[in-house]
Amino acid sequence: MPHTRTPAVAGWFDGEGEGEDFRLLGTRCSSCGSVFFPREDVHCRNPQCAGGTLEEVPLSRKGHIWSYTDSRYRPPSPYVSNPELPWEPYALIAVELVAERIVVLGQAAPGVTVADLTVGMEVEAVPGVLDEDAETARTIWHWRPTGVRA
Repeated sequence: MPHTRTPAVAGWFDGEGEGEDFRLLGTRCSSCGSVFFPREDVHCRNPQCAGGTLEEVPLSRKGHIWSYTDSRYRPPSPYVSNPELPWEPYALIAVELVAERIVVLGQAAPGVTVADLTVGMEVEAVPGVLDEDAETARTIWHWRPTGVRA
């Protein structure tokens, strides 16, 4: 039986497929133009702005690696993982989205390690799975070097 796919955090991304239909979602202040991710739905976070309407905007799908590291240990609570399973290290990537003037953190796509990454490398946001049980796959985004297919 197929899993029901549900976003791990509602409203942070749109689409499940590859390509243009998968986008991270942020918000933009109509007054100062600042873009926020994770999204902001209450007030503009820019301390220099008096505030404006916050509008949902799709973020750039591609960006460049600003920094990266790897996670070699199981993080403490509230991180959720099955202690019965061995820990699988993964790479974390901070990606600069030039058009939005922000940096977005996320996991590297499965199979991508820190040995595959360099600062300045172009990466793209792709759908991924955070965890799953018998019924549900909780989806997230991953960063994958452009031109690499899973």
